[in-house]
Amino acid sequence: MRTNIDIDDDLMAKARKLSNIKTKKALVEEALRLYITIENQKKLIDLWGKVEVDDKAYE
Repeated sequence: MRTNIDIDDDLMAKARKLSNIKTKKALVEEALRLYITIENQKKLIDLWGKVEVDDKAYE
């Protein structure tokens, strides 16, 4: 998908330096992957204590 976005130059430079990712496209894609991972982890944390695990099923 082709998308044009205006990203703060300083923010992009800091992220590129920290990550050693060479292209803006790769950096944005990695940031999106990380965002998805974090949001999925938040959903798992919200389930903590709400789901009962049957330990006997794994014996």
